[in-house]
Amino acid sequence: MDLFPVWLSLRVATISTIIVFIVGTVLGRLFARGTFVGKTVIRSIFMLPLVLPPTVIGFGLLYLFGREGFIGSLLNEWFGIQIVFTWYAAVLASSVVAFPLMFQSAVTAFQQYDANLERAAYTMGAGKWKVFWTVSFPLAWPGLLAGVILTFARALGEFGATLMIASYTKGLTNTLPLEIFFSVESGNQSQAELFVVMMVVLGFGTVFFLNKWNGSPYNN
Repeated sequence: MDLFPVWLSLRVATISTIIVFIVGTVLGRLFARGTFVGKTVIRSIFMLPLVLPPTVIGFGLLYLFGREGFIGSLLNEWFGIQIVFTWYAAVLASSVVAFPLMFQSAVTAFQQYDANLERAAYTMGAGKWKVFWTVSFPLAWPGLLAGVILTFARALGEFGATLMIASYTKGLTNTLPLEIFFSVESGNQSQAELFVVMMVVLGFGTVFFLNKWNGSPYNN
């Protein structure tokens, strides 16, 4: 039994989660407490992947990062890097699709505590970074952790955008969702069933952990 799709999916989901966590946390803090022109418009753009079909997102990424795309052509010309049809493309697709979950969780997390706690730290002479790491981040951590879990689960199950920009190449870009689809297409029902069970177990474990962590101490 070839377990490559399992390890690839876990690798893609982990890397995507790390990227999205960093970017989502920084932008979430900015949008939670900052005030600037165009804030609502930009926030709406960030949330678009949550409502757009994955194929539309994949098409947009292909348009930007393809060989003839604006970003893709620059990467290829300047650094000799090709994103599309590689597992890096799967990371890119998963990151974009999962980003709104982390971003929204971060915004909510940074809004839920009293901003006066930060101001008090400033009056005591602490700088911005020190206030962030010693006050803001610890207070927002429960909400950020929930965002991390949701991000990982979404990245793990990403299919449409990944298929558009990474395609399906055995031993290279065949993540679990893609492998399930093409196993069914090729008539390999037993393999598809086994991978489906794996996806359900991974998904259930992720959601169970989130519910257990967020739930009452009396939950079983």
